[in-house]
Amino acid sequence: MTYQLIAERLGQEEFLARSLHRDYRYVPGGVTDPGVLISFDTLNDLIATHRLEVPRLRLSADGQVLPQHRYAVPVTTRRHTVWQRTHPAELHRCLAEGASLVIDAIDELHEPVADLAQHLESWLRTHVQVNAYASWSAQGGFGTHWDDHDVIVVQVEGSKHWRIYGPTRIAPMHRDTAHPETPPEQPIADLVLEPGDVLYLPRGWWHAVAADQGVRSLHLTCGLTPHTGADVIGWLSEILRDREQVRADVPLHAGPDAQAAYVELLREHLVAALEEPGLLERFAAARDAEDLGRLRPSLPRLGGMPADPKVRVRLTTGRARLTFAADGEGAVVVRFAAAGQEVDFDPAVEPLLRRLLGGGWVSLAGLAAAAELTVADAAAVAGELVDVQAATVKGGR
Repeated sequence: MTYQLIAERLGQEEFLARSLHRDYRYVPGGVTDPGVLISFDTLNDLIATHRLEVPRLRLSADGQVLPQHRYAVPVTTRRHTVWQRTHPAELHRCLAEGASLVIDAIDELHEPVADLAQHLESWLRTHVQVNAYASWSAQGGFGTHWDDHDVIVVQVEGSKHWRIYGPTRIAPMHRDTAHPETPPEQPIADLVLEPGDVLYLPRGWWHAVAADQGVRSLHLTCGLTPHTGADVIGWLSEILRDREQVRADVPLHAGPDAQAAYVELLREHLVAALEEPGLLERFAAARDAEDLGRLRPSLPRLGGMPADPKVRVRLTTGRARLTFAADGEGAVVVRFAAAGQEVDFDPAVEPLLRRLLGGGWVSLAGLAAAAELTVADAAAVAGELVDVQAATVKGGR
């Protein structure tokens, strides 16, 4: 599939070792058919059929968000609620005058983009939010700026001019102690992205973007949620709550000696936790298992799963984890962790679960064939995953 080429074209393990969080990477023609991900027709449909308001849908020019009243009109419903309906003529006028159109989290609205995000999440082991950007003029919508998260950009239609200046503060955060200095005067890269081109940019790298090639532009930006040392420390603070000394009240009113002893005790617990082997792998596994993904109901079903070979199933998260473990009686089981839940299965089910981990919709017949099970057995496994919100289904009767 189109989205599955991105990891391969970026370089797979070589990208993870050399570029991720370190350096930009530009891949001309990284996606063979970007139009299957999204189109201007898709944008029209989403704007027409969803109540998208600021900041979900917004217009930006010269680094400033345009007031919504410039391109939307208030509508009062019968229940006396008010929402802002996008007015096509005013929207067109603002865009013609140089504004850029942004739709945040379009992966939650359009399944091909959700597939792209889920594929990247499975590979990079972090949450991915995809925004769509459309521009019609050389006027930049955001000025020269940096992002507090890494991005993977896919140019879908037209051309976009990127000037990349590099970082002036390494790994800046959304909530940081300082802001990066002003960007360098000269860019280190000057690129024009054409349809299918892919660009990776680490967080904190200054860049300026404009549709100054005389054609309109549509691109997707996949934002990668960072995992920082602050996140690891926060995670450890939750784990250490099982220690009585950590749960104890801070001795604010004790003498200096008692306070020093308390701080030393905390240090010992924290250092011991940091020295445990495989700490970061445990952290990553915990974050993967907690990810809810893009939850989707399975209506009209409210429970149970019919043994219909045409029913299709997919995971709701790209970060599900599959491991072998021992149950309470010492027997080996396959443990599936996703959406904050763990489910143990017989090892014979492993091929079925691996097929689901591959992404996309799979019929119960396909799942049954993957594990040499009956359709009824495949339906039982799928039903358990749906019950814990780790999977969703559609089709059949």
